[in-house]
Amino acid sequence: MIEAAISLLVLSIGIMGLAAMMTNGVAFMSMSEADYIAQQKAEEAVESVFYARDSQLYTWAQIQNVSNGGIFLNNPEVLCDPGPDGIIGTADDNTADLDAIYTPGPSGTLDGSDAIKQYLSTYTRTIAITNVVEPGVATTVLRQITVTINYTVGRFQRQYVLTSYICQWS
Repeated sequence: MIEAAISLLVLSIGIMGLAAMMTNGVAFMSMSEADYIAQQKAEEAVESVFYARDSQLYTWAQIQNVSNGGIFLNNPEVLCDPGPDGIIGTADDNTADLDAIYTPGPSGTLDGSDAIKQYLSTYTRTIAITNVVEPGVATTVLRQITVTINYTVGRFQRQYVLTSYICQWS
């Protein structure tokens, strides 16, 4: 009888350890969707900076953060509609319309009325644009774009950083 009780105790401890490991595995697996969304939203921000240059709506001097006389906001901002100029991260962004993703509903399609809308309210984006100083060159023609996405998945605080470069000429 004592041997059976000890066996059950050892087996119970093993099963509880396995259950804890499985719980952590599911938590980390659920982060993959959020990580992918963060990656895509960072790429979207970089593309927006390139669009600002290529559309010629703004001068090269304006393709900077507000603190340097440009159009891109300095602080972390919620993900929202880009506003009338179509460029995200600027002062005219529509913060009343939070960014969202849609997943298929029970019908299995996105075009039906049962699509599930998931707001990205736990995500913030910071766009930092800095001049790259080249020795012996009087004017700056190269800038570094650093996009930082901060977000929460369950009990985890996560961050995704994307760095790119933009030249004055397209």
